[in-house]
This record gives sequence, C-alpha cells and structure tokens, in this order.
Amino acid sequence: MAAADFLDEAPRLDPGCVLVDIRMPDLDGLSFLEHFPQELRARFPIIMITAHGDLQSAVRAMKLGARDFLEKPFEEAALLGLLDSLSDGLETALSLDLARKHARERIERLTPREADLLRAMLQGETTKQAAYALGISVRTAEMHRGNLLDRLGVRSMAEAIRIAVQAGWVPQ
Repeated sequence: MAAADFLDEAPRLDPGCVLVDIRMPDLDGLSFLEHFPQELRARFPIIMITAHGDLQSAVRAMKLGARDFLEKPFEEAALLGLLDSLSDGLETALSLDLARKHARERIERLTPREADLLRAMLQGETTKQAAYALGISVRTAEMHRGNLLDRLGVRSMAEAIRIAVQAGWVPQ
C-alpha cells in the first residue's frame, strides 16, 4: 500500500505495526511520519527501516514518533522480535487509549462551572478554597460538587480526580 493511501485509510484500519522505509516513492518515510495523525499513533506503532540510514535520520525519525529504526540488511529474527514486542505494547496502549476516551466522554458531561470546580480540586484546593477562587458561595460550590459527582457516576472527589487525570487533565 502506498504511504498516502495508508494515511487516508488508517482511521478505518485495524490496529497494527507499520513498517516504513525512509526512501519511498511519492512520500518518503520522514514525511510520512510528519503527516501521520497523532491520535492514531497508539494504534499504529511505526518501525522505520532503511538501507541509507544515518544518525541524523534516525534521530529525526524517533523524534517524529517512530518506535524503532532498523538498518537494512537486518536479521529476520530482530524484526520479528521487535514486531512481537510492539504488538504486546499495542494491546496495553489500546487499553489505555480506550480508558482515556471513556474518561474524556464522562468529563464532557460536566457543565462549565462543574469543570472549573473539578480543575480547582485537581490542583488540591478544598471546596471552600475553590468557591472563593471561583467567586461563588461555599453552598453553591457544594451543590456543583454533588452534581459533578452524579454526572461522573462516582461517589467521591478522589474518583472524580482519577477520571480527570485519566482524561489527560493535569494539575497546573
């Protein structure tokens, strides 16, 4: 499959490892990596191969997201071992990606004020401190806190914070 065709079809393909050569017709391997969507990288770990490698190309490929870099000729056992390793990691990455997606979907249910309160709690503020920072009464903050717990389907702020972290929110 041509690199451009793969880029077009990737969102609809089953996950798997991708072998890309630095020198390919139309779209070279490094350009392929530059165009490969970030959100698909967990589903498609990429191995860059080449007979014309140099340190600069290898470093650039790794910075662009290649998981490994093999120079031709390479031993079949080395490639198979690498594919096995990446396939094992792929299952873990897909599980984490799915959990992140579900956490984001849950977070999206929150109203803007509930999200603000959750962010404050994520930074370690108490409900009272968060209320003051948001310019609302403690009672109103407690109401928003109860609503956000209900919307997230959890019983404690610790669980809500775990979901926020899983969704990619980080304390600032």
